Amino acid sequence: MATPNHTSPSHSLFILLGIPGLEDQHTWISLPFLLSYLVAVLGNSLLVFIIMTERSLHEPMYFFLCMLGVADLILSTTTVPKALAIFWFHAGEISLDGCVTQIFFIHATFIAESGILLAMAFDRYVAICDPLRYTTVLSRAVIIRVGLAVVLRSFSVILPDVFLVKRLPFCHSNMLPHTYCEHMAVAKFACADIRVNVWYGLSVLLSTVVVDALLILVSYIFILNAVFQLPSRGALQKALGTCGSHLGVISMFYLPGIFTIIAQRFDRTAPHVHILLANFYLLFPPMVNPIIYGVKTKQIHEQDLGLFLRKDV
Repeated sequence: MATPNHTSPSHSLFILLGIPGLEDQHTWISLPFLLSYLVAVLGNSLLVFIIMTERSLHEPMYFFLCMLGVADLILSTTTVPKALAIFWFHAGEISLDGCVTQIFFIHATFIAESGILLAMAFDRYVAICDPLRYTTVLSRAVIIRVGLAVVLRSFSVILPDVFLVKRLPFCHSNMLPHTYCEHMAVAKFACADIRVNVWYGLSVLLSTVVVDALLILVSYIFILNAVFQLPSRGALQKALGTCGSHLGVISMFYLPGIFTIIAQRFDRTAPHVHILLANFYLLFPPMVNPIIYGVKTKQIHEQDLGLFLRKDV
């Protein structure tokens, strides 16, 4: 391991320490990390492949699922391999440029996933509350514009984070008690005023993720109101099953993510609890999304089974 340089005016190398207080458990902690990553990569890759190659799945809901799968792959691959290197080989060294790159992709993908979940909630709203206009409202052109808007929004609001971190001088310890580089976790090690970083980060959180969550909540109020007015008990159960799965994934995505971002700015949690939660929102949703949205969606489930049956023939 490289020896940290505490005398340089500004560090160009950081050392990620993993999970403070649980160093002797890193080998055991790595097992759920590895399992979650393998499931996330295999599940989301299969989900994206099936949706892209099967023409019968070229519909708005499945295009949004495909976007979510790609975002999950980026989010997992940006963080988990480095965490496993720390747990197994104590390879926590990361350059400032590498750290900033990780910050950009983690936060941009997190905001992109939030936008995709909002688009999926709008998709369910139109499908249940205004089904006759579904194909008109969510045309192929609209879906492309929504996808571009999600990418451009995440890119434009997170890009300033790169410059806000790069401008900081780091003359204190370069030992980061974390498994990955997070904006405020890195900024706190600067020997300069970081109030701009704090307030910009909070403003991004409030104007994107929190607004998305509120809009999803409003859309589901209308959705559930329409669902409970369905005359058929079978249709009611089917709609509730679809909404329940979506709401479960939304909860697993938003609650730990928002909590850990806020906790990072106000230091109200024990370090190992905060870092475990920070990893939970990066590990769990990418792992369960292809299971919930793939296995429980009849059309994808049938294509999945068909793919393996064709391989066995």
